[in-house]
Amino acid sequence: MMMMMMMMLVLIGVCVLAMGTKTMEVLWWRPRRMEEHFSKQGIRGPPYRFLFGNVKEMVALMLHSSSKPMAPHNSHNILPRVLSFYTHWKKIYGSTFLLWFGPTPRLAVADPDLIRDILVSQAGLFERYESHPLVRQLEGEGLVSLRGEKWAHHRKVLSPTFHLDNLKMIIPLVGKTVVDMLAEWETVSSEEEEVEVDVSEWFQGVTEDAITRTAFGQSYDDGKAVFQLQAQQMVFAAEAFRKVFIPGYRFLPTEKNMITWKLDKEVKRNLMMLIGRRKENSNPTSCNQGGAKDLLGLMINASTAAKKRNNSKNSIDGASPTAEAIPIHDIVEECKTFFFAGKQTTSNLLAWTTVLLAMHPEWQERARDEVLEVCGSSHDIPTKEQLGKLKTLGMIINETLRLYPPAVAMIRRAKADVRLGGYDIPCGTELLIPIMAVHHDQRLWGPDAAQFNPSRFADGVARAARHPNAFLPFGMGARMCIGQNLAVLETKLAIAIILQRFSFRLSPSYVHAPTVLMLLYPNYGAPVLFRSLPKPS
Repeated sequence: MMMMMMMMLVLIGVCVLAMGTKTMEVLWWRPRRMEEHFSKQGIRGPPYRFLFGNVKEMVALMLHSSSKPMAPHNSHNILPRVLSFYTHWKKIYGSTFLLWFGPTPRLAVADPDLIRDILVSQAGLFERYESHPLVRQLEGEGLVSLRGEKWAHHRKVLSPTFHLDNLKMIIPLVGKTVVDMLAEWETVSSEEEEVEVDVSEWFQGVTEDAITRTAFGQSYDDGKAVFQLQAQQMVFAAEAFRKVFIPGYRFLPTEKNMITWKLDKEVKRNLMMLIGRRKENSNPTSCNQGGAKDLLGLMINASTAAKKRNNSKNSIDGASPTAEAIPIHDIVEECKTFFFAGKQTTSNLLAWTTVLLAMHPEWQERARDEVLEVCGSSHDIPTKEQLGKLKTLGMIINETLRLYPPAVAMIRRAKADVRLGGYDIPCGTELLIPIMAVHHDQRLWGPDAAQFNPSRFADGVARAARHPNAFLPFGMGARMCIGQNLAVLETKLAIAIILQRFSFRLSPSYVHAPTVLMLLYPNYGAPVLFRSLPKPS
């Protein structure tokens, strides 16, 4: 008996020692070896701190930089505020440096050639890193986070929704939503009186309607509950976004975890109701509103077609199924992804475009003159052909995306040991691509990189900078944001309709404070004063 107890104690001791050794390997010895590995290649960075890495320093730098509004209030030199940790360490270690997110190494890469290797020529060696579970819960396990064959299958099924020819069919519907909402302004504003509107909030309603139509072929009212629930989820996800992930913590029944579980359950329940209603549609591939193919209809149709092909094949030769249907769980996750990412990206782009035009009245006038010349002053909703001719407005939107990109950075993870440029990148290393830093780099964009100058896009995106890959607001390569056409088209349509009807300027209460809450947004809102233009006779 005594011998048995001794053996158990020895076994326990061995297990504890093994776990302690493994813990020290992950949290101390491996990070030290990685630092030495990169140091030999000329890559340095802030020293690794046990367990937390550089997270505490990053958070402190970002909190300090965002503690005060920008001065002057119309400055576009927002990089030191938004990516303060990057600008701080770049001055010390250069544009390629090593930092630590917990015990995970992250290599900051801002060279357009290396970025192209990561996202295009060597894309197969890198994958999207796995974000915090609360962030994934909000974003959904859709195209944004899927990998491999499943991602390729979903991308193929959903792509027709976002083809320009398909999106142009919803222009009259989205345009009517904008016009109806603008009618509220016109009742309280005139050529003499101005109305103040927080466009960062107002554009969310416009975007939500467009997304619900594109996803379900239905109006905003049908998706309202999902958007409201996701707004609550975003508060918790944003908090987690700044913290080191602790494995297993999300399963603990803490107060916050229980709230997020309930919110996610409600989101899924509401989406299931919408999906059930959509399945009852006799023609699921069309939204029956101008013939446009909606996202949900395509997924339902793909699943139905796959089941028919599989049943047919099985009845003929007894073979195993080959066509892949999209399960209901995956359909729900794709809808979550589209509802969140689509809304935030487009509403923020609309808000920043309006703010920039309010800051720069000379460009507002140039854009309005173009809109009135191409679309007329009759207050009719611009057609798809007219929108295609709005070159100046297109330049303004591109310059907005350059200065205020929706996502200020992206992260990829090396799936194997990789030779990137002249560097040896070990498997598991994360690559931080600071999109905003690339967009504000004077070496790429010239000495006026921090200034609003849409003329730089006069000859197209590829010639706007000194490097053809210096502009990447929606990413690059096969995983480029699938919804970019919808975001740009909706922005161009809404701004054109506003320019036809109103002149506008920043409200005296506007505070310029761009802030990252997963995406870039105005921290104190975006109040803008609108004045009605003379109505056409």
